[in-house]
Amino acid sequence: MMTIDDLTRLVPPPRSPVAAQGDWAQVEAALGLALPPDFMALVERYGTGQFVDFITPLNPFGDGSPLLRWSRRILAEESESREEYPEDHPHPYYPEPGGLLMWAGTDNGDRLCWLTQGAPHTWRTVVWNPRGHGWSVHPFGAVAFLHHWLSGETGVQGLLPAPGTAQPWFDPFVERVHVNIRLVGPPRDEPAYPERLRILRAALAPTADRGGVDDGDGIRQDHFDVPERGWKLTYETAYGHQIRLAHPPADEEHARTALLAAVRAMGCTVERVTTRLGEPAWR
Repeated sequence: MMTIDDLTRLVPPPRSPVAAQGDWAQVEAALGLALPPDFMALVERYGTGQFVDFITPLNPFGDGSPLLRWSRRILAEESESREEYPEDHPHPYYPEPGGLLMWAGTDNGDRLCWLTQGAPHTWRTVVWNPRGHGWSVHPFGAVAFLHHWLSGETGVQGLLPAPGTAQPWFDPFVERVHVNIRLVGPPRDEPAYPERLRILRAALAPTADRGGVDDGDGIRQDHFDVPERGWKLTYETAYGHQIRLAHPPADEEHARTALLAAVRAMGCTVERVTTRLGEPAWR
C-alpha cells in the first residue's frame, strides 16, 4: 500500500509548507464527511502548492479554502447539463450520496475527484475532463494516485503524462506574475528548437532543469527555472511557439529586459506578451 512516505521520497516536500495546519474536525463538519487520512497527510507535508507545474491539491486551509469552495460548486454547475444530457454524467456529485468530491485540479482544467463511496480510505480517484465529458476511474486515493502518475509507473487515461524527469518537484505557493511571450520565427535557416533552448537558458544562466515533453514529431515543452531569482519558465511549441514565465512581482522590469534580450539572441521576435488570462502585458 502506497504511503505518504513513498511520495515524499519521490517528491521532496517543502521545508516550510504553506498553510499546512488547521482544524480537520471543522473541515469535516463543514463537509459532513470524514476525509481520507492520506489526504490529510498530503496537506500536512506539502501545504498549498503545485506538483510539476500541473496538479494543484485543494488545501482546505489555503486562502479561500479551495476544498470547501469547490465542494459547493460542482453540483450547481453541472445540474442543468446533467438534466439535458444524463449520459455525459455517469456519477453523482457531492453532496449527493457517493458523489464526486474534487480534491485537486490541473492546469488543463481536469478535475481529480474522489468517488465518495464506502470508507474514506477506500475512495477511488476519478479523472474528469469537463470540456469533453471524459471520465476514468482509478483504484487509488490521492497519495497513491500522485505517486503512480509522477513516477510514470502507469499512464493515466485522460491526463497528460508527467514531465519526463528523474526528480519530480513540488512548488509551495509563492505570489508570482505569469506572462506568456508569444514568438515569431525564426526563419528556417536559423537555429532549430534545441539550439534556441540552449541560447535561452544560457542567457538566463544559471538555470535548473525541471523536465519536459517531446512527442518526437516537433512538439516540445521544456521546463526550467532560474533559482537565484525564483523565476519559472517553459519554452514550448506544444501550445504555440512561446515562452511562459512566472516571476515575483518586484522582478517585472528585470524579467522584461532579460527575456527580450534572450529572445533576440534566439533569432526570434515577439508577437505579443499577455498575462495568463490573455490580457496585454509589458506595454
